[in-house]
Amino acid sequence: MDLESFLGTARRLLAVPSTADRPDELHRALDLVLDFAGGPGFTVERFESNGKPSALVYAGARRPHFRIILNAHLDVVPAPAHQFRPRLAGTRLYARGAHDMKVSALAQAQVFRELAGGLPYPIALQLVTDEEVGGRDGTLYQLEQGVSGDFVIIGEQSGLRVVTDSKGMVTANLRATGRSAHSAYQWLGDNALLKLQRSLDNTLARYPVATEEAWRTTVNVARIETPNQARNQVPALAEAWLDIRFPARDPDLDGRTAEEITAHLASFCEPGVTPVVDHVDPPHHADRNRPEVRGLQRAAGNQGYREGFLRKHGAADGRFYYQRGIDAVIFGIGGDGQHGPDEYADITTIVPYHRALREFLENPGAG
Repeated sequence: MDLESFLGTARRLLAVPSTADRPDELHRALDLVLDFAGGPGFTVERFESNGKPSALVYAGARRPHFRIILNAHLDVVPAPAHQFRPRLAGTRLYARGAHDMKVSALAQAQVFRELAGGLPYPIALQLVTDEEVGGRDGTLYQLEQGVSGDFVIIGEQSGLRVVTDSKGMVTANLRATGRSAHSAYQWLGDNALLKLQRSLDNTLARYPVATEEAWRTTVNVARIETPNQARNQVPALAEAWLDIRFPARDPDLDGRTAEEITAHLASFCEPGVTPVVDHVDPPHHADRNRPEVRGLQRAAGNQGYREGFLRKHGAADGRFYYQRGIDAVIFGIGGDGQHGPDEYADITTIVPYHRALREFLENPGAG
């Protein structure tokens, strides 16, 4: 691997502000990686759902059932303009998306380009642009269009450790209704914001804000809003956004339907506050004894990295495969600061990651 040349391409990719609200930039990031991954005899299938483009690349003219799929997302969360000007400081490549997960995506694309045409079994490179906003128009949409495989490697950051478990996710809103009145005559009104606040306090008493890493259910209050426009008016409406992450075997959430989770959330709500569940995605789990999992661990260990397992608190597109009985793991480069002001990729992990992927793909059942 020519690391200097690779980093040049990585910088061009990291300079693309491929956020959900910029469809042209999503296409630009996708096209850049497709050009990088292209080779003679490769087929590129393009997909689009709700304005989010994605692609599937494989050798040959017809799509087979794949033994292995390399999955990567090219979208990023919003950031100030300076984070889309990549900078190298020592062994750290700073930029939005460097850690999550454009550098791993590009490394997957390079390995695919090098090996896909010569392996004795079919593999695919799956590139999506909507993972940060739910993944339903990328990975899930492709699965609904008949894409299938036996084993999936998602290139999310992991420091070359294998992630076999990640939390499930519930997105929900709490909607409060009250009665408007002049604020000087509070007894004539019913403040929706205060009812919402008490409901949130009840919810967070059950699920306290985590102050250190803990493998338990967490609730993030992402937004509180009201259409009220006057300081001297009692608000009649208010709403809060909740992002809930839960591990397997949580008795209140795991395996529950949206209706059952709605009823659970309602138990924390004041009269006049109604929970509305938007999406429920299950936790993700892969069989740690599967030969491919052991083979991937062995390949990372041969590069000097620990062979233990990791658990991810965030959800990833592996949950869509898990729902279909397909084992998926997360395996990516090192770094830190994803979604933050100092996000960076550790460039010392790029070459070992490339080597480990190659070794694994050349003998996926080793271990």
